[in-house]
Amino acid sequence: MFPQDGLVPPEQVAEGFLFIAVENMANAIKKISVQRGYDVSEYALSCFGGAGEQHACLVADSLGMKTVLVHPFSGILSAYGMGMADIRANRQQSIAKTLNADILHELSTQAATLEKTCREELSQQGVSNSETTIYARAHLRYDGTDTALPVTLEELDSMYSNFANAHKKQFGFVFEDKPVVVEALEVEAVGGGSGLVEPRLALDTSQARPFSQTRFFSNGSWHDVAVYKREMLKPGQSFAGPALIIEAHQTIVIEPEWAARITDLDHIVLNRTVPAKRDAAIGTKADPIMLEVFNNLFMSIAEQMGVTLQNTAYSVNIKERLDFSCAVFDHNGRLIANAPHMPVHLGSMDRSVETIIRLNSGNVKPGNVYALNAPYNGGTHLPDLTVVTPVFDESNTEIRFWVASRGHHADIGGTAPGSMTPRATTVEEEGVLIDNLLLVDEGIFCETELVTKLTSHSWPVRNVTQNVADLKAQIAANEKGVFELDKMVQHFGLDVVLAYMGHVQDNAAESVRRVIDALKDSEFVYETDQGSKICVRISVDKIKREATIDFTGTSAMQKNNFNAPEPVTRAAVLYCFRVMCDAPIPMNAGCLDPIKIILPKASMLSPVYPAAVVAGNVETSQHVTNALFGALGAMAASQGSMNNLTFGNDTYQYYETLCSGSPAGPGFNGTDGVHVHMTNSRLTDPEILEFRFPVLLEDFHIRKDSGGKGKWTAGDGTERTIRFLEGMDCAILASHRELPPHGLEGGEPGQVGKTTVRRNDGSIELLDGCDQTFIHAGEAVTVTTPTAGGFGKPD
Repeated sequence: MFPQDGLVPPEQVAEGFLFIAVENMANAIKKISVQRGYDVSEYALSCFGGAGEQHACLVADSLGMKTVLVHPFSGILSAYGMGMADIRANRQQSIAKTLNADILHELSTQAATLEKTCREELSQQGVSNSETTIYARAHLRYDGTDTALPVTLEELDSMYSNFANAHKKQFGFVFEDKPVVVEALEVEAVGGGSGLVEPRLALDTSQARPFSQTRFFSNGSWHDVAVYKREMLKPGQSFAGPALIIEAHQTIVIEPEWAARITDLDHIVLNRTVPAKRDAAIGTKADPIMLEVFNNLFMSIAEQMGVTLQNTAYSVNIKERLDFSCAVFDHNGRLIANAPHMPVHLGSMDRSVETIIRLNSGNVKPGNVYALNAPYNGGTHLPDLTVVTPVFDESNTEIRFWVASRGHHADIGGTAPGSMTPRATTVEEEGVLIDNLLLVDEGIFCETELVTKLTSHSWPVRNVTQNVADLKAQIAANEKGVFELDKMVQHFGLDVVLAYMGHVQDNAAESVRRVIDALKDSEFVYETDQGSKICVRISVDKIKREATIDFTGTSAMQKNNFNAPEPVTRAAVLYCFRVMCDAPIPMNAGCLDPIKIILPKASMLSPVYPAAVVAGNVETSQHVTNALFGALGAMAASQGSMNNLTFGNDTYQYYETLCSGSPAGPGFNGTDGVHVHMTNSRLTDPEILEFRFPVLLEDFHIRKDSGGKGKWTAGDGTERTIRFLEGMDCAILASHRELPPHGLEGGEPGQVGKTTVRRNDGSIELLDGCDQTFIHAGEAVTVTTPTAGGFGKPD
């Protein structure tokens, strides 16, 4: 029946699935290589397992690799490799001294001592000195920083140069005239191994002969294929693809424009014989298969940025709780794709990027990096610092893209440690406001200017070292995004990348329009503990396939800090409509193309300076989400709070959000103890929490049978008790301590939450939903979360 108008031949459908699978395999390889700083295009792809050889050429093409190695024992290559591996001995010595000419002799002496110990260890395992190779490395860092990078121990100028290059590659900048510290000295001895030897065989120059012919479908067309038996191939023989090699336990597929060669070790080496023509093969027409590929590729870049940020961050808040987000933007600042990080960040980061573009128009230079947290100029609340980096073309004349990372800093100053005080009534009380600060000036880190900004405030930051370290990590994450976008352009061509940036947004817009097609006019009013209300009216234009989200009637700007800046409200709208889409699309600016948002000026969803906003980002964002899902009839209310708990003093500052159960909806129950909607962070592991801070986690459990009941029941909430081993200020910023989260369609509401303090005299003090207190050593705070609502009348 193929082909017919509107129908795709089955072989093309099958190849489409294979293409997507190949991209997923390639992305998995990137996670263990590219994310660690390796350019895999200069490596050979080694195959193992029974199926790897079938897809090796295509995976190599996706990674930009030109060589594939197939070992005779590829089916058991891991075990074979372990048998061949060298024996290693490693010793380190702490140094912590400034790198200069005077210390080189000391380093050489220490290295000789460590080398002797390593050689002795290998000797005890039967490895002679003649078989042993020694590697000596100095772990260097800039004075006042935390991340040390290894360089070979050699003459002084080379060490300085190699360290500067490594720092530039890792973080995207260098310091001028800052001392370099030798953190540690490392010596590694390598040698021995199992003694396995692969014999070299005589080469045969005769022509390899296939034993049969067949056909396979590849790259959009059928190919006549020669079929070879592995046992008939001799070292020295070679042949061009397309071809198949049949072995007892596997089949090797040699794609067109690839060739096979049998080496004198009886290995099969596959080489690409013609450079891949990416542009001609893909084109710029919106192909559904390539659309999925680019969806994954753009998200993969954001994910790699996130891994870099997590690995290089200093604070527990970013490194352990993962309270950060990374995303990729086009040259206008429109969101293209993000990793699955924090929805409240991702839906609002484009406003920060747009602000940086607007304020620096005509003055953006290669190597510049900017920071912003201004709530009225693209930011959300002050602890969320956004770092923005332009991506230039090869000639450094035109900006192609932007990348950005946002991290919640554990403290940004303000009247209370942790910068989440419930008592703030102006933004100045919440911390240091940063609006378009130049962090890196043409590759030079502006540390003096940054520290001055963070410390010259009525309530300055309490741990400037931590802030600076986390901002460096964000810069490094952006640099990773720049590198990966450049590689994507080199791999596919600029016109293809730009075309599919547009296609993924168009596809997202169409996905949202399909949601709108099924909607009807609706409205919802959501009341808060503070006596305010959020009113939302959804009006649907079926002809234009557009929706208007009108928040007219929402309470005016509040005197408390529950005011949500416009980007936060917009993020909630973007999140809700993305959730309503069935298609696995990345959340991007296209989702909002068919949606118009009306926000009354100077309301609690569009505040003006100097309104306090810290709770608007974390609490009101959840209220807006609940109101929208209420109007859509999609699910009952979540707990409607992030239960923001902060504590600290001049030495320690910590912030966490506490999960509850997820809400029920039509056809599904909620899940116990998970973060939902605008937050996607996790809790710090108890071991790390207790190691980094003078506290003890006494209890953390799920409150059984606490979720809202209904035909479908909400997940259960949690309770968490932390005992303090040192006196600290403590604050809770939370909601639904007075009003329970609502159910829908006859479902019962959830339960309200509470926060209590167990004092040293045994008394229990009940805190307000938004409260601040001092907790002495030995006292404990307990947070009982509110729970989500049920859906539908119980049977």
